[in-house]
Amino acid sequence: MAGYGAAVHTGGVGSGDTVAVIGCGGVGNAAIAGASRAGARRVIAVDLDDGKLDAAERFGATDTVNSRGTDPVEAVRALTGGHGADVVIDAVGRPETYRQAFSMRDLAGTLVQVGVPEPDMRIELPLLDLFARGGALKSSWYGDCLPSRDFPVLIDLFLSGKLDLERFISETIALDDIEPAFAKMQRGEVLRSVVVV
Repeated sequence: MAGYGAAVHTGGVGSGDTVAVIGCGGVGNAAIAGASRAGARRVIAVDLDDGKLDAAERFGATDTVNSRGTDPVEAVRALTGGHGADVVIDAVGRPETYRQAFSMRDLAGTLVQVGVPEPDMRIELPLLDLFARGGALKSSWYGDCLPSRDFPVLIDLFLSGKLDLERFISETIALDDIEPAFAKMQRGEVLRSVVVV
């Protein structure tokens, strides 16, 4: 729900919008799926890992940018005719990705931070840029989800085949495999590990 809601609720993605999502793990790919489902005409996935970018295409990304060797801000601007994206979703939650998201959005665009930062992280931006760029800067706590409203919608989408939740599961594990699964998650090797007893 966090990524899906970040696109649909917090970001307000609508028909014809351009969307960029930084970070294509479970939350980022859910944001891609949400943006695609909401009618975005272009969904740009940004990540350092080609495997995650391949997965992002399966969730609805129309374009991918590997930011390991490419300036992601310039790449997103090039893909949007120089304007930047209408909505940029930071699913990583680090100062450098927040600055990238801030700069890759359209002048009237919305930045949605759904990636959770560490408590000691700080961001510094020129105040004039905050003033001059306009638009909106939003944080999204669990996708601004209201369980009574949103869970029935997601269940209906799943049951009708319009939201393939099984694609989010990278592996099933036994209870004893939790520690190695956390290590895989921290290394970015899986979207989701599900414990099966």
